[in-house]
Amino acid sequence: MARLLLLRHAKAGWAEPGMRDFDRPLDKTGIEDAAAIGVAMGARDFRPDLVICSGARRARQTLDAIADQIDLGRVLHTDSLYSSDASGYVDIIREAPLAETLLLVGHNPMMEDVAFALAGDGDDAAKASMAAGFPTSGLAVIRFPGPLADAAPGKGYLELFLTPLDT
Repeated sequence: MARLLLLRHAKAGWAEPGMRDFDRPLDKTGIEDAAAIGVAMGARDFRPDLVICSGARRARQTLDAIADQIDLGRVLHTDSLYSSDASGYVDIIREAPLAETLLLVGHNPMMEDVAFALAGDGDDAAKASMAAGFPTSGLAVIRFPGPLADAAPGKGYLELFLTPLDT
């Protein structure tokens, strides 16, 4: 069994004049929300042995806030999570080095699209919560019967969907 943790980066501030979107930092709420999700992950023993994180500043800062709360495994950064579409995210998941628990830190709408595509079934409360939207610092936990290299639409089970309001 493999577990995929899909985490949308925390709330970022607006870009300053001349600042690229890629370089937008988290705001105060974002830092607090990311830390709260990290605490919730630790309480539920969701500890990834591999993390793939967008190279965007807000995603890296989200991961830093979580790393202050739980131990992370190997961490890889890629700008592909900033620029890819949902099918690109699925490719990244399938091509990731072998991991029992993979944490992907990325962006919407791709996180939401990938979560809905991969989770063919799931906990009713989790499905209802995720259907209400995938906010910043939202975390979808999807398990698969086999390795993530075999992840495909409809093959996962949505175990849990957490938002900062749930922590």
